[in-house]
Amino acid sequence: MEILYRSTRNDNITATASEAILKGLAEDGGLFVPDRIPLLEKSLDELAGMTYREVAYEIMKLYFTDFTEEELKYCINHAYDTKFDTTKIAPVIGDKSPYFLELFHGSTIAFKDMALSILPYLMITSAKKNKAENEIVILTATSGDTGKAALAGFAEVEGTKIVVFYPKNGVSPIQEKQMVTQKGDNTHVVGIHGNFDDAQTGVKNIFNDKEFEQLMNQNGYQFSSANSINIGRLIPQVVYYVYSYAQLLNKKEIEPGEKINFVVPTGNFGNILAGYYAKEMGLPIHKLICASNDNKVLFDFFTTGIYDRNREFMLTSSPSMDILISSNLERLIYKIAGNSATKNAELMSQLTIDGKYEINEAMKQELADFYGNYATEKETAEAISDLYKNSGYVMDTHTAVAYSVYNKYMEEMNDLKKAVIVSTASPYKFTRSVMDAIDPGYDTLSDFELVDELEKISGVKVPMAIEEIRSAKVLHDTICDKSEMKDAVKAFLKLK
Repeated sequence: MEILYRSTRNDNITATASEAILKGLAEDGGLFVPDRIPLLEKSLDELAGMTYREVAYEIMKLYFTDFTEEELKYCINHAYDTKFDTTKIAPVIGDKSPYFLELFHGSTIAFKDMALSILPYLMITSAKKNKAENEIVILTATSGDTGKAALAGFAEVEGTKIVVFYPKNGVSPIQEKQMVTQKGDNTHVVGIHGNFDDAQTGVKNIFNDKEFEQLMNQNGYQFSSANSINIGRLIPQVVYYVYSYAQLLNKKEIEPGEKINFVVPTGNFGNILAGYYAKEMGLPIHKLICASNDNKVLFDFFTTGIYDRNREFMLTSSPSMDILISSNLERLIYKIAGNSATKNAELMSQLTIDGKYEINEAMKQELADFYGNYATEKETAEAISDLYKNSGYVMDTHTAVAYSVYNKYMEEMNDLKKAVIVSTASPYKFTRSVMDAIDPGYDTLSDFELVDELEKISGVKVPMAIEEIRSAKVLHDTICDKSEMKDAVKAFLKLK
């Protein structure tokens, strides 16, 4: 049965899966959501015997209903190949709760690889299906990880160009080096004077600029997005929740049907929303634990029902979560409003005008699947240090936020259900923060000396993603004000 995608702001705007992937954002600025959440077709026992690729097909075929089996398997097989350093693709680590779901075994050592490895294939297949003649220009904002993963995915992909905006002083040195050394004539990286929310707002404004869209079309271009606002990014993330549950079943760590918790470090809300979709499909999830850093706009929302971005923007050691406008939350708001585009559009309008909105009591009741909390910078560092001292396992700062919040949840709720902590990045991406947390004496070392020291203490080999940027030449040095983002795109595309 075909699934159509609707705009969260207008029920009359619909698209097939391939059309939604190609557009990225609906014409009215809304996000595309499936008109229903499909139920799992395979039993949990059947899923437990499957590879990552096989599970990916079983999930994605339910959502991308206008793709043929051949098209979808082509995309999956080309995405989840030797780019990952383990055949499991997303292994679950540990022999007792909490387990760690490691999502950083792809080519850019962050969880964004899980979806951005497949998005270029979904996008090109979608373009062919819809007979798109224009060249696709991927426009994306990044708080650190999406940028490099998108660049790596789209570099040298025929019929595409990609422009990535990032906050110049808002990402880790390793994250920045990964982006600015990216090869590929079709890639462009721009640092902006501003924070991630400025970059994200600037990208959305460009998408919604009808005059610019016309200029692009006249020159043979059309925009699409690689951010998690693209449904082609979100659905592939549902896969690893199902796969991790299947792994625990396979290892006999849990019984079929046993409910477990997932703890997710959360910024733009896409990752945890994918977990919510998995739960709605029938995966036995008890709680989705939303872990924030000092930019605790989501914690406050889950606590009060008020979403308020009018606050100081904090730069933290977990920069991929330094976000005050969690774009994907709109998809959840639409759902808990009874799939009401009218109600959602009203709230999003309030967010644009006043910087805040409040949900009603009935909507608050629909948030029972979630628990929110946050970790301070001190608590994040302590989590890294404590886990290393107790087990020898080294985690990155974002995973540490989740680990800290998990401990708060356990203290508050005394919930004996098993839990999976979603580990979103390799500690090698945030070596300075990680090593400082373990021993402040490391502070005198350079970034790459810290990399070598981390290899010694963790026993985990330095990933290729880090080795290849040690001496890589900077290829992108464009910096602009947040008000000049459209001009930067025009200059790259040579538009008058």
